[in-house]
Order: sequence, then structure tokens, then C-alpha cells
Amino acid sequence: MSVASKIPQALDGTDRAILAALMIDGRMTNAALAARVGVAESTCAYRVKALRESGVIARIAAQLDLHAVGRPIQAVVRVHLSSHSRTHIDALFDRLVAIPGALSVAHVAGDNDFQLHVAVASPERLRDLILEHITSHPAVTKTETQLVFEVREGRGVLGPL
Repeated sequence: MSVASKIPQALDGTDRAILAALMIDGRMTNAALAARVGVAESTCAYRVKALRESGVIARIAAQLDLHAVGRPIQAVVRVHLSSHSRTHIDALFDRLVAIPGALSVAHVAGDNDFQLHVAVASPERLRDLILEHITSHPAVTKTETQLVFEVREGRGVLGPL
């Protein structure tokens, strides 16, 4: 990634409209996107390309129905470490993101050091995931697990603060 792509670019109303539409349907054709935003197809294609090249659009991915893929149980697992060396942090971070069922992993400040959002098939699979992949790491001193009852999408970052 170049230095220029790390500098936040000013997004105008058209850019924000394009991004909002793509967040709803990332597979939308350029023609449909242009019509929705109210610009010419060539302008839309140029804008999307510029948003990708600048790094504003990092990727477009499918959102899965976790029940449909056999992972109906979600949990947040908080991990506390005994050692905070860069080596332990980096190794554990790499290990946690590689766990089957890990939806997101955050290295956080506060009482805990990592927070994982996971999706599993059953309570037994959740137990096994924690025992086999997390508490078996030598730097982990404890975990706290919270079941997720429901997840709703937030407003996102395109609106004003």
C-alpha cells in the first residue's frame, strides 16, 4: 500500500452514495449503481475505480447466513494474557484469526487483551474451540465467554458523527 493510499481522501456526496449502495449490494452492476446514484456510467466506473485504488473500498465480500451454513451459535470470547511481549501478542493474534469459526478478532486495551467473535455449530463445539485453540496457549491465563443472542448491523461510518 502506498503512502498516498493511507491518507484519507475527502469523500463527496457521490462517493458516499456509491459506497452506501455497494455496502447494501456489492454485486450491483455498474449500470445499476450509476442509475441509483444518478451519474453517468462512465463517471460511476471511474469513481469506483478511484475508491478501490485509494483503499477506501478495501474489499467486497459475501455476508453469510450463519444458520444456513451450520454455525447458529455465536459467542464473544474475551482473552486475558499473562505476558504482553510482542512475540506472544503476534503469535496469539495469528493463532486466533486462524481458528475455524472466528468471525473477527480484536487486540484490545483494558482488562482483556483480545476479543473474538465466533460462530459454532453447538455448545460443545464452542467448548472445544476454547480449549483446543485458546486456553492451550501458554500466555493465556483466562477466558470469559458471552453467548450472542442477536446481532444487528450498525449505522456504519458514512453518516455524520
